[in-house]
Formats: sequence, structure tokens, C-alpha cells
Amino acid sequence: MSIKARTGLVLAIGFLLGSLVSVTHSVFADRGNNAELPYEQARMLAEVLERVRQGYVDPVDDEELMEHAIRGMLSSLDQHSNFMDPEEFQQMQERTSGRYGGLGIEVTQEDGVITVIAPIADSPAAAADIRSGDRILTVDGEPLEGMSLSEAVSKMRGEPGSSVVLGILSEDEEEARDVELVRERIQTRSVRERMIEPGIGYINITHFRDQVGNQTRDAMARLTSENGSHLDGLVIDMRNNPGGILRGAVEVSDLFLDEGIIVTAEGRAPSSQLSREASRGDLMLGAPIVVLVNRGSASAAEIVAGALQDHGRAVVLGQTSFGKGSVQTIMPLPDQAAMKLTTARYKTPSGRAIEKDGVHPDLSFTNGVPSLRDGAVLGERAREAWERGSEADAGDDQDLAHALRILRGMSGLALAEDG
Repeated sequence: MSIKARTGLVLAIGFLLGSLVSVTHSVFADRGNNAELPYEQARMLAEVLERVRQGYVDPVDDEELMEHAIRGMLSSLDQHSNFMDPEEFQQMQERTSGRYGGLGIEVTQEDGVITVIAPIADSPAAAADIRSGDRILTVDGEPLEGMSLSEAVSKMRGEPGSSVVLGILSEDEEEARDVELVRERIQTRSVRERMIEPGIGYINITHFRDQVGNQTRDAMARLTSENGSHLDGLVIDMRNNPGGILRGAVEVSDLFLDEGIIVTAEGRAPSSQLSREASRGDLMLGAPIVVLVNRGSASAAEIVAGALQDHGRAVVLGQTSFGKGSVQTIMPLPDQAAMKLTTARYKTPSGRAIEKDGVHPDLSFTNGVPSLRDGAVLGERAREAWERGSEADAGDDQDLAHALRILRGMSGLALAEDG
């Protein structure tokens, strides 16, 4: 490498890194973080970039090379941080709005493998019986190993009506199977409701998109109107709910709480610290609630389950949730790109961390036999109510049948009573 080329590249990268130092100082100034980015590592980065440009077996586009460097920097932090080019950024915004083209799968990356958090209700993935915990190994025969999460998602997306073949390895299988799906325009309806018997309502929240708080409030109004009076019990079903926006989780939790903290988040930057509290107005007026969760319940769904559980407002029934309790901040970048950076971790009102550990149910059932979470006061009450309650028929949905039996056994008792 010539001295001129090396000097030019070092100066260019030095300018970029200097800008980053300036931003870093402005963000963390009040925390006394004045550490300089190391010059030797900056020089090494310049050296590596130039050697790749000059010596790699195939020509490499400079912009593409820099993008890969940025992607690697972010994806090496954790499975949720990543770089989004303009197309990926636009797709992310479409997903948040609840209308987009694709397969209807929420995925994450575990140990470098693309893993299903949950399929979205009424999507091609749900119709194909793709489940939480399934691993996606290939797309149209192309291995996903070594790809970033955003790259893998881009491979799965496409025009509505086009088909794609996923190589799926389920937890209970030894060999992967090919699953062909046809992409659709995904229009997520976040909330569905119905009366499951007189006095007892059922709300299924499939996703935390825009307006989920208002949709849940409207669903409760329809249930109350259909019942002719306030409900005696409610099932909130968040199984296979992969989460969504924090605001939606706070709004839904607030509908069933009168006071207290809903969720907190802790991070290094002052802007990443947050605490959200409930306002008065429990739509159930203290009547019992059972929340259903499973391994496919993640993120915002875990915030709601954890908040209602910690406040003794609802019995959480089912399986331990996914354990996605980190906060990602979307930061726009030049040229309509963006980066998603993990900036904080959520905690339930009692201070429990959600990340990796998940929300543990108060009550779970194995072969029809109930078992309690350690220290689960509401779980003990729920088990007693289950023993008092009459058998309920919910078809193949045993957790829903158990929830209904618990609510029958409570027969108008408020979970929020003293003791």
C-alpha cells in the first residue's frame, strides 16, 4: 500500500471516528465518559479495509465493504442490534404499521441460527404450522448460516403471491424438512374478542402494533355490552404474541391496573432510562383475570404479563415466555438507512429482568396436573379455584379450558383482595 493511499484512508476513517467520538462525548458527557477511541485500532481498521480492497480475490465495492463492516460491528453486539439499509428500514416501518408483504413470522437469532419467536395469526406461517422454537436453516435452498438477522429476513420477504421454500428444523425432529409458503400481504389485526360463556370474556392479543391499546379498550366495551353488565372474569390470551411497541404494552397494562409501575428500563445513556406508571381505571373493576402465555410470548407481551403478575392483578398460566426483554432504539442514518441498537433492558415492577429468563407462569399443567411457581400466591389461589371449578370444554386447547375452570372457581372473587 502506498503511503499516500494509506494516509488518505486513515484520514477518512479518522474523520469518521472523530465524529463518533464527538457524538459519544455529547451523549455521555454527564457520566464523565471521556475515553478516546483508540488510534491504533482505527489504523488497523484502515489497514484491513485497504488490504481487502487491494488483495481480495474478487473486486469489492467500497460502499458495500463499509456496509459489511458496519453490519458486523452491530451484529456482534447481540442478536437484536443491526444495520438497516434503506429498503430494510422501510420494511421495518411497514411491519410496525401492521401491513406488509411476507410470511408472517417473527424471528430472532440464537447462537447464529435464525429461530422463530412466533408465527403471526392468520398468516402463511401459521397455516403451515411453523412454531415457536423452529429453526430456519435455508431459504430456497440457500443456507442462512453466517447471515445477519436482517439479511435472513430480507431473503424471506418478497412480492405477495410469490412462493418460497424454507428449510425448517423443529425441536422434536432430527432432520430438517422443506416447507413451501406463498407470501401474502400481511394485515395484522392485533385484538380479537368473544364471550366464552356468560360473564366470562376472552381477548386474544396477537401483536403489539399501533392502536393496540384502543383496540383492546374497544374489545372490552363490546364484551361488556354483549354481557349486559361488567364481566365476572376475563382471559387475556398472548400465546405466540411476539411483542411489538412498548407504548402498546403500557397502554394495555394500564387498562387493568389502578396504580403502580408497569415497567422500567435501565441502560447506560440517560435517554434509555424509563419508568411507566398506571393511571386509575381498571376496566375489569377488580374481577379476576387469567393471562395465557407460552414460549412464543415475547417482548411487549412479557411486559404485560409481568406487570399484571407482579401487581397481583392476574394469574399467569401456561409456559415460561420467550425472554426477550431488551430495548432497541431505531436511529436514522444518512441516505435513509438506520441502525437498531440495544440501549436498555426491561424489568417488571418488582425488578425482575425479562431478558433470557422470561416470565414464569404462576400455574402450569403437565398431563392435567397443576404445578406452582415458587412463591406464587396467586398461583395457589388459582389452583384452589381450579379444584373448586367445574370442568370446562375448550376442545384441544387445554390451557384455555384450565383458565375457564379457574375463573368459574373464583366465581366473582377479586384477585386484588387483601392477603
